[in-house]
Amino acid sequence: MADYKKITEQSSNYDALEKMSTSSILENMNNEDKKIADAVALVIPEITTLVNALEERFNKGGRLFYIGAGTSGRLGILDASEIPPTFGMPYDRVVGLIAGGDSAIRKAVEFAEDNTEQAWKDINEFNVTENDVVIGIAASGTTPYVIGGVTTAKEKGLLTACITNNPSSPLTKAVEIPIAVNVGPEFLTGSTRMKSGTSQKLVLNMISTALMIKIGRVKGNKMVNMQLSNVKLVDRGTRYIVEALGISYTKAEALLKEHGSVKKAIDAITK
Repeated sequence: MADYKKITEQSSNYDALEKMSTSSILENMNNEDKKIADAVALVIPEITTLVNALEERFNKGGRLFYIGAGTSGRLGILDASEIPPTFGMPYDRVVGLIAGGDSAIRKAVEFAEDNTEQAWKDINEFNVTENDVVIGIAASGTTPYVIGGVTTAKEKGLLTACITNNPSSPLTKAVEIPIAVNVGPEFLTGSTRMKSGTSQKLVLNMISTALMIKIGRVKGNKMVNMQLSNVKLVDRGTRYIVEALGISYTKAEALLKEHGSVKKAIDAITK
């Protein structure tokens, strides 16, 4: 693994960054960022395969686990944390796990990512079943915490996938559905929180949003199962009901508060 040549570690296409003007730094970063969406587009077939497999397992009660270290782990946690408020799903259906535990979300935990056994221990606390899916996230494709986790998960009969930025990396060989987004060298050499991290965020958005649409948590183009956790969301939900039922804002708001979600309020009237 030490001899593996990582695209994410290749020297930047730019040099003497400290001599650039502020506008040049920003323009060059933006030029690199423009490459990201095109790189993600190339892996849509693999993402499609994963989402379809997730839909089948979710409909049987399965769950989705993201495992990662550092930036990759934080991005998985971020995506998982958005599922309950956005789609009204229980907090234990999409779970983000990071090497070093929750304290590593804010502060790096030294050598936590080097433990090949810890990820499976973290996953196994949730009483896993054969319908669960594990996605390992690692820009490098070599993180021991992630590779160890998906390897054991696959041995235990779970479906495994990965999001990485190094095609043909060890991680891609350890899973059944590899998603490898080649965004090229980083503007700041090796800083994978930049293009690599952005590409991971885009892929995570696609996976979780498409899955939630497929399992019926969206109607039309609306978040009809979102949690009503603040005034803004109550207003948004009320307007959705006004649009769907053609009733007054006051009546729609009353329905929303009575039934607790846009979907339940609309169903109560239309069924």
